[in-house]
Amino acid sequence: MSWLKREPSGIKTRSKRERRKDVPEGLWTKCEDCGEALFQTVLEENAWTCPHCNHHFRVPARTYLQFLVDPDSFDERFAALESADPLEFRDAKMRYPERLQLAQKDTGMKDAALAGVATIGGKPVALAVMDFFFMGGSMGSVVGEKVARSIEGAIAERRALVVVSATGGARMQEGILSLMQMAKTSALLPGLERERLPFVSILTDPSTAGVLSSFASLGDVIVAEPKALVGFAGARVIRQTIGEDLPPGFQRAEFVLEKGFVDRIVHRKQMREEVSRLLEFFWRSTRGFAADGKPSPHPQWSALPAEDGKAGSRRA
Repeated sequence: MSWLKREPSGIKTRSKRERRKDVPEGLWTKCEDCGEALFQTVLEENAWTCPHCNHHFRVPARTYLQFLVDPDSFDERFAALESADPLEFRDAKMRYPERLQLAQKDTGMKDAALAGVATIGGKPVALAVMDFFFMGGSMGSVVGEKVARSIEGAIAERRALVVVSATGGARMQEGILSLMQMAKTSALLPGLERERLPFVSILTDPSTAGVLSSFASLGDVIVAEPKALVGFAGARVIRQTIGEDLPPGFQRAEFVLEKGFVDRIVHRKQMREEVSRLLEFFWRSTRGFAADGKPSPHPQWSALPAEDGKAGSRRA
């Protein structure tokens, strides 16, 4: 062996691939926007936002709750609701129930939204948080029912309503049943207005299609995260339809803010503080979310039906 190739006794060199094996999987995450390699603990401390370019990563619903509600205040409701398969839908690869089981295994969620009650800045809220990792956050009968019951619960318990959207729209596997959730949820929202209870709608990336064109656009205050995709049809579809190039930043939160569609853009790290400030304003103007000036009773949603199970058992 030539001395140029001889390794010194007791010293072993390793290739980059071998050294890379010593790095635990998931320790680093590459920013989807700027490409910077980010230490995962830094991301977690920064609410899963890039400290270099401010990119907001998509996060599961339960993770988002940590940034939004007061610690240990969330109490989940309607967890037993499950989607039925009335259309016996089958896509190119599998049946709808199999698709649901796969999403449930991957996410640990029953469906694409969490619902419950909590406090934000000490103020009582009913809330629903969508999860994009469950079938693209698509709205089917379960998601629609959870949002609907959250609205009813806010009225019954005299709480503010907060909904976090992260969705590609209505769920195709449920056909017209998914589309009717748009009307069902929207029809219940005037009840909040009659009771002078606030609704804060938070748009994260993405907030599109049937959800955006229903309850997500009907908040008393609409807040968006930076650079969130906000729109109905996709940019490619619009471009092909009108045959023209679209403006830079089209359908991003900053663009729709300029057009007056959202009220403000808020960094995720400041979201709890900002929503708390909004609720404080409404709290003072409505005498503590009270009816006719009386203190808020906060019952345990006793006005709601007790049954759970398949979505649509009470209504489609």
